[in-house]
Amino acid sequence: MTATAYHGISQQEYDRRIWAWTLYDWANSAFATTILAAVLPIYYSQVAGATLSSPAIATAYWSRGLSIAILIVAVISPVLGTISDIMRGKKRFLAVFAGLGILSTGLLVLVGTGDWMLASILFVLGRIGFSGANVFYDALLPHVAREEDQDRVSTRGYAMGYLGGGILLAINVVMIQAFPGTLGSRLSFLSVALWWAVFSIPIFLRVPEPPAATEELSHGENVVSASFKRLWETLKDISQYRELFKYLLAFILYVDGIGTIIGVAAIYGAELGFDTVSLILALLLVQFVGIPFSLIFGRLPSPGDKRRAFYLAFVVFNMIALPLVGIGGAYLLSEDTIGSLPPPYESTAVSVGQGKYLAEDANITYSGTWESTTVPAETLGGTEGAVYVTSSEPGARYDLPFVGQNVIILYSIGPDHGIWAVHLDGEPLLDADSGEPILIDAYNPTIRYEETDTLEIETPGEHVLSLVNTGEMNPEGQGTVISLAEIEVLPPVRQSNLVMILGLILVVELVILPLAWLLGKPLFSGLAEKMNTKNSILLSLLVYSIIAIWGFFLDSVIEFWFLAMMVAVVQGGSQALSRSLFASMSPASKSGEFFGLFGIMEKFSTILGPLVFAFAATTFGSSRPAILTLIAFFVIGGFLLTRVNVEEGRRVAKEEDALLLGGTPAD
Repeated sequence: MTATAYHGISQQEYDRRIWAWTLYDWANSAFATTILAAVLPIYYSQVAGATLSSPAIATAYWSRGLSIAILIVAVISPVLGTISDIMRGKKRFLAVFAGLGILSTGLLVLVGTGDWMLASILFVLGRIGFSGANVFYDALLPHVAREEDQDRVSTRGYAMGYLGGGILLAINVVMIQAFPGTLGSRLSFLSVALWWAVFSIPIFLRVPEPPAATEELSHGENVVSASFKRLWETLKDISQYRELFKYLLAFILYVDGIGTIIGVAAIYGAELGFDTVSLILALLLVQFVGIPFSLIFGRLPSPGDKRRAFYLAFVVFNMIALPLVGIGGAYLLSEDTIGSLPPPYESTAVSVGQGKYLAEDANITYSGTWESTTVPAETLGGTEGAVYVTSSEPGARYDLPFVGQNVIILYSIGPDHGIWAVHLDGEPLLDADSGEPILIDAYNPTIRYEETDTLEIETPGEHVLSLVNTGEMNPEGQGTVISLAEIEVLPPVRQSNLVMILGLILVVELVILPLAWLLGKPLFSGLAEKMNTKNSILLSLLVYSIIAIWGFFLDSVIEFWFLAMMVAVVQGGSQALSRSLFASMSPASKSGEFFGLFGIMEKFSTILGPLVFAFAATTFGSSRPAILTLIAFFVIGGFLLTRVNVEEGRRVAKEEDALLLGGTPAD
């Protein structure tokens, strides 16, 4: 490297620009973790949407808002991207969209109980800001990094995003626990806005605005009409960018599979009976372990890196060892360590086993005065109605004799609902943390159905669960009604030792590390030389195919954790290299326009995979076969990727830049 190796700037200034660019990933990933994934969806359902008739309605409104935001971004991104190319405005558009996202996110601090409309509007605006800013952030990559550095820089950005988003999410979880009521959640929204704003400053200070294309505007033609004209010409001359669009077709397919795995992992684990703590911690494992593996994957295509064989060996050894040890542990270790599923609870002559039971079933014994009410399907936001049994009489109770350990009750809340006591075998059921008797406060400003509570019982066996109307009015002094629709006896709890499982994962990595160092050069030097960006992505798709196959068979907590570790190996790297490969085949002078199109493809790719997964799960009555369908996305997408001539795509991009920029590099 020379001191003035890029755009006539010193190596020190070049490194500062790289750092400033990657730090934006650190900044905006807080929105992805706290707002999109973890905190706001729950807050929207339980607080902002508390006045809606059911959680299903709240979820539907949330999904509609998400769809509206994605559609708006998909429509405007290519046009705005093209405008930013012509009028030299990538940083300006980045600032506008980031500002919109930051302001909207910060205003979420004002959302309280029942403010679902305000929350929806702010969320849509925030999502538009987040996604729109990413178009122009990505479009800066070919202007910030040398072509040979783009893989490394892109993966560093993803790694920074994992770290920044994960750190603030952890802080927000502590805030939610520490502050009373909804204050912790609302302050977490404000913290995301501040985090996003503060760590965005370097990209605006350090990264210069790229030049506009030298294309002249016709007399009387404005920049908007010129942008539409150029975008239309690009689409008409799609054959000119044949390799790039072949890559986009492959990208749509394989990234759809990747996104579906990310999206359904927690739901799939819950369906298999894994406890919530195991699922959340496994997802956090992916978040933080993905940091070093993103950096490793970014080094695989680097020709000048002498450690490429070591990096490749480390990835391949993980690809082999994690399934072997995970599956082997499931067979060799004790059941209370690995989290295998015990036999189901069976009904007896007097008690029901695991399963769902309607409140009006004969299994439940009533005392006191009760009434039945049928709630129509449209109120519940579904296709079927439900029958609720209610009583306002103090002392009224219903008893369910069952065999099992944990139970979910489905009930309604409302302005006239009161306080219930929960008894087990004739005695008050105590909270495991506080030791106090469990009471269910069913007050809510408006009637709302399909609320759930999980009652955890210390030991499995034959029990009698009783819900008792205490006769106490709710905190607003307005009523004593209790209302129930369904009781579900859950399957047996998986017993696992997460400390031992994590320790085993650590041992595997500590064994693989020296082996990769010792054997990497003699075994993988030749293959490492062939690991360009395209082949590195193909390697990640091979790993994802193994993940899908293993996911079909897994049935223990230890396997789920080892599987999560495999996802961490390739998740960040595969997405980062996809971004840099696209950048290398796109004309830098049209990076806004092309990354706008890239954004559309990325949004479109979120549709097909979940639809195929849902169809397969519905058809077979289980998510296991649905997991296998994802292999097709990786195989077909990978095959199409092998047909892409990357060098030809890069040649076309350079020729286009020479034409529009007069043969000078973008600055």
